[in-house]
Amino acid sequence: MKISVRWMLPILMSVALFAALGAQAKEPIGWIEKATIYPGGVTFPAKIDSGAKVTSLHCKCDPPFERNGKKWIAIPMLDSHGKSIVIEREIVRTARIKQHTGIPSKRYVVMLGVCVKNVYKNVQVSLVDRSRYSYPLLIGRNFLAGSFLIDTGAKYTAQPACKHVPK
Repeated sequence: MKISVRWMLPILMSVALFAALGAQAKEPIGWIEKATIYPGGVTFPAKIDSGAKVTSLHCKCDPPFERNGKKWIAIPMLDSHGKSIVIEREIVRTARIKQHTGIPSKRYVVMLGVCVKNVYKNVQVSLVDRSRYSYPLLIGRNFLAGSFLIDTGAKYTAQPACKHVPK
């Protein structure tokens, strides 16, 4: 089937317009941003990592405990005033993470609310000791997908400002 040249220009312009509108609807963010975790409302500097499937949070956690027949974990952290707080969350799964050594590690995964700029999502967050890294929070694709464009030359483009955060 032969397509007429006079139809190609309008089709190509329509495709370009839809692509541009889709790209503009996404928030631009830098490779480092501030993010707030809920419950708790604690704000952390976060590395934006499109190579990571799941968001992860620093935690030197005690072993899980049982509550109503389910596994829970306590997540210790410091709030913005330096006060020690503990968030308790149900463990939704245990993830096996491939490592460069070839020996997989296990991480507990919980559901947490995350706010970056004005975008809030309730996502799975793996808990891991990130003390050797510069940033306690790593924002992965499970939070980023469909909402952001990453500007690798930018940092701290806006404070977390989510309006509809569950209490």
